[in-house]
Amino acid sequence: MRLGTAGPEPVSLASLTEGRKIVLFGLPGAFTATCSAAHLPSFIRTADDLRAKGVDDIICMSVNDPWVMDAWDKSTGASKAGITMLSDPDGALTISMGLEFSAPPVGFINRTRRFAAIVENGVVTLLNEEEERGVCNFTAGETILDAL
Repeated sequence: MRLGTAGPEPVSLASLTEGRKIVLFGLPGAFTATCSAAHLPSFIRTADDLRAKGVDDIICMSVNDPWVMDAWDKSTGASKAGITMLSDPDGALTISMGLEFSAPPVGFINRTRRFAAIVENGVVTLLNEEEERGVCNFTAGETILDAL
């Protein structure tokens, strides 16, 4: 889902991947420490280089509502760098991908584990997931760029 001019708009991930090569990365939450300081910035830094290697779109998703993702986009300049910001408001996509985790003490319920994937014509050809929380190594833009 994304925030459009008339409010929240559903987005079909299948339509975004059909006949295209995309990088899809997911993270625990907008405005959180590692997500804001490392993960999203790594894709902002590498966006042009990823596109130069044939990536049609770079998509960031998180279990947040579309207003939060829009505010985070505006505060980071992600869309200006060519990154599509999508929300998974109820965690349905995250859960269907088997990438959910919960940390109730900090209010995270069915949030997205940190991952980055290359998807070609709807098929995941690479899926990296962080082994430790609070780091962005295997899922950084630079790591995905090297994998291409």
